[in-house]
Amino acid sequence: MFRRLCTSRLHSTSLNPLQPTIYALSTPFAKSAIAVVRISGPQASYVFEELTKSKAPPQHRVAKVRKLYSVTDSRLLDEALTLFFKSPRTYTGLDLLELHLHGGTAIVKAVLNTIRDLHDPKSGRIIRQAEHGEFSHQAFVNGKYDLTALEGISQMINAETESQRVASLASMSGQTKDLFVEWRQRVLENVANLTTLVDFGEDHDLSETDSLFQDVESNISNLETDIRAYLKNVKSSQVLLNGIQLTLLGPPNAGKSSLLNTLSNKDAAIVSDIAGTTRDVLDVPLDIGGFKVVLGDTAGIRSLNMAGRIEQEGIKRAKSKSITSDLVLVVLDPTNNGNDDAILTHVSELVHKYQKDVLIVLNKEDLFSEEKSNLIARYAELLNVSENMIHVVSCSSGYGIADLRKEMIEKFKNMSHFGSQDAAIVSSRVQDILEFDVLYGFQEFHHWKEEGDVVLATEGLRQSVEGIGKITGEAIGVEEILGVVFSNFCIGK
Repeated sequence: MFRRLCTSRLHSTSLNPLQPTIYALSTPFAKSAIAVVRISGPQASYVFEELTKSKAPPQHRVAKVRKLYSVTDSRLLDEALTLFFKSPRTYTGLDLLELHLHGGTAIVKAVLNTIRDLHDPKSGRIIRQAEHGEFSHQAFVNGKYDLTALEGISQMINAETESQRVASLASMSGQTKDLFVEWRQRVLENVANLTTLVDFGEDHDLSETDSLFQDVESNISNLETDIRAYLKNVKSSQVLLNGIQLTLLGPPNAGKSSLLNTLSNKDAAIVSDIAGTTRDVLDVPLDIGGFKVVLGDTAGIRSLNMAGRIEQEGIKRAKSKSITSDLVLVVLDPTNNGNDDAILTHVSELVHKYQKDVLIVLNKEDLFSEEKSNLIARYAELLNVSENMIHVVSCSSGYGIADLRKEMIEKFKNMSHFGSQDAAIVSSRVQDILEFDVLYGFQEFHHWKEEGDVVLATEGLRQSVEGIGKITGEAIGVEEILGVVFSNFCIGK
């Protein structure tokens, strides 16, 4: 018989009075308009009754303003909005109480202390502070969310830009889980087919056995192609989380630092007419069009024999940075009659040797005497690039900045697959499991299939099945990965 490879987590949300009730401040501990304290567990209703001195249990999903009192001396602590959710229709699957307090730190401390005073193990009331991610851990144990959805929630909380927020929705809404469940089912069906060969091989002739083996191999090869394509899209979309690496490159005094300040709307870099002001790479995190961008201002590139020892090191670092960047903005000053061969040569290498995504920015438009169209054509020929790669701007007047920004955003969308069906964001944990468990299991299957060993080929696919189970949390040994997942959550989540 085909042995079961996964163990289902607890889906029962019936209250166990000896189960710990956890509490935590779910908003930052700082003076604010409101502060939210969350309590989850079988004693949540008891906490409400003790703090409010109410003889009636709280009503499900009914918000009420209630006075909160100290349980030791009946002092008035605060007048707060209380909101109670009855199990199982809650985030955690257990009774859940929220106290929306006035946001003074003294108030928060007093309320947390009085909740702590309700802990009474002798009476069977286990009430303690929550650990990192423990509310979400309860949600997982009670079957409210799978691990991909919870990781999506974590990504949503940590999102700094609009693109990161949108990218996290697929996991949080369950779309990612649905895809993995589909893959798991496809592998299971093929494992079941191979298992019939193991259990009832004597009932099949050789041609039937070979045909079934070939069908399974074809199915697995198709699935392997899908998973590898998915991982490729994930790596492309990863820039949404890590930030798009954008480098400013150009000769001294071309206006790189001025363009940085224009794009960031602040004086992020020192602006000076002295050559070699920027000596090292200056990284500035920006939000450009909803995308997280790490913009690196670099030393001006010119012939090394014209630079001092420290500036030479800065030039080397600037070239190295541009080679590893996702996008390079090359800032040039057409009002400077001399074009240093060092920058022209390096730009040509970026475009033709390293195949980098490059935009040429001709700065100081307000000082031009030459027609823009002629200037663009001349620089396109000089750099051996297409004219549509060249933008004319002025950091002083703002001319052309909006068009440059628009072009940059389009490139950000293309390199991250943002807004397309191919966009995919999952944690590094999921990526590692897909590569080292699921795809490795497929490799083992192919190897033992060539050896004609049905049993070991089947075991390879079973490893793939278990790998996908680790991703969603429906797998043997899942407890060992829960600590990694929930350690990234804040205390009140």
